[in-house]
Amino acid sequence: LRCLSKQNEINPDSLAAEYDPEAKQGVFNNKIVDVPQEHLENNVLGITTEEQTSNKRIEVDLTKQQALAYEGDNLVYDFLISSGTWGRTPNGEFKIWAKVKSQKMSGGSKELGTYYYLPNVQNVLFFYNDKYEKKLGFSFHQAYWHNNFGVPMSHGCINMTTADSLALYNWADVGTPITIYGKYQTVLPQI
Repeated sequence: LRCLSKQNEINPDSLAAEYDPEAKQGVFNNKIVDVPQEHLENNVLGITTEEQTSNKRIEVDLTKQQALAYEGDNLVYDFLISSGTWGRTPNGEFKIWAKVKSQKMSGGSKELGTYYYLPNVQNVLFFYNDKYEKKLGFSFHQAYWHNNFGVPMSHGCINMTTADSLALYNWADVGTPITIYGKYQTVLPQI
């Protein structure tokens, strides 16, 4: 059963970087959000799909809302993230299949209050496996519409600060393996 609040399906065969210099506003969960007006480095859009081989790997602990990047046994990065709450971030073994510098993301449901239309989302690392196909659009990416990292805030993707998403984007290769495990525990207030 496909949750209505997930990312709209993408076509992996026609994936292209998108950047709209005129975009001033987007929508997140039916609320207007401002689109940052900083420009991409040299206004260069990019998409990379050529697989590299290295000893890099990424681990995502959904319980701790943390992404760890390793080169061999050495921890290179430790990031606070926001995983899925309106659509769950899947567990399992994945790999990066595309790096896209800037992308429009949309999906959700206006009726459920989960609609989003977000232009110019930067530093996108799309990942997949045999169970979660490329067309589902799961990815690591910048989240300019919130600053609540450490708490699930996405529709299934892995949200990061702009600086953290840029660091991971520049470090990771297409083909980098990803292990996602754990489950975020919602803490209900005591009455």
